[in-house]
Amino acid sequence: MRFIVCIKQVPDTAEVRINPETNTLIRDGVPSIINPYDMHAIEAGLALREKVGGKVTVLTMGPPQAETALREALSMGVDEAVLLTDRAFAGSDTWATSYTLFKAVTKLGFDLIICGKQAIDGDTAQVGPEMAEFLKIPHIAYVKAIEHIDEKNIIVQRMMDEGYDVVKSTIPVLLTVVKELNIPRLPSLKGKMFAKKAEIKKMTREMISAEEENVGLKGSPTTVQNIFAPEIKKDRKLFTGTTDEQVNQLIETLRGLKCL
Repeated sequence: MRFIVCIKQVPDTAEVRINPETNTLIRDGVPSIINPYDMHAIEAGLALREKVGGKVTVLTMGPPQAETALREALSMGVDEAVLLTDRAFAGSDTWATSYTLFKAVTKLGFDLIICGKQAIDGDTAQVGPEMAEFLKIPHIAYVKAIEHIDEKNIIVQRMMDEGYDVVKSTIPVLLTVVKELNIPRLPSLKGKMFAKKAEIKKMTREMISAEEENVGLKGSPTTVQNIFAPEIKKDRKLFTGTTDEQVNQLIETLRGLKCL
């Protein structure tokens, strides 16, 4: 089977800074990591390959430095890495990103597409489902377990607020996965050596036959008007004592603030 895992390189959340003039994230000089949810997607692809055979391709869209994330995925054991990189892709919102990935996976060919449920820098959880809509294939979000897979069907557990649903789908299908699905493996020494020398396949807008008006800023119907870090408030009050005493202290404080 042909497994495609879509990943994203994101800033380390502990190091996020914001440009006050442009209201955008400052990425220069900030450590980058593979989106944590995507690590579970990589592990899912590898585990399924071990179970039913096939090939795992990891795909990302980004600047040339995103190659680092792809090599990390290769060190974990994926078979192939593809980097979608082109100045035309700059400034893509979720719609333009989904369209670009859709054109790429169509060129590559696939049976199963696996994505993390969302990226920690944007938290939209839109790209996976939007890709499935472009591809006109079913998708299952918040997958916490994979019960069965064969050449025609897959059965998974979909996390819900209370418990989970068991969902069966035909293949091809797109899954978005949660961290409860698995524990990502560590790279092996052999994997690190392979990743260091492996060729990263690069694809541009023209190579995936993507229309210029549908990618990057031109193809993005949404724009970010403002982004900011929440103000840190230091006027905190700590209540001590038994639970009843703490509740009484809270009530008195709220009354003093005329909230009650």
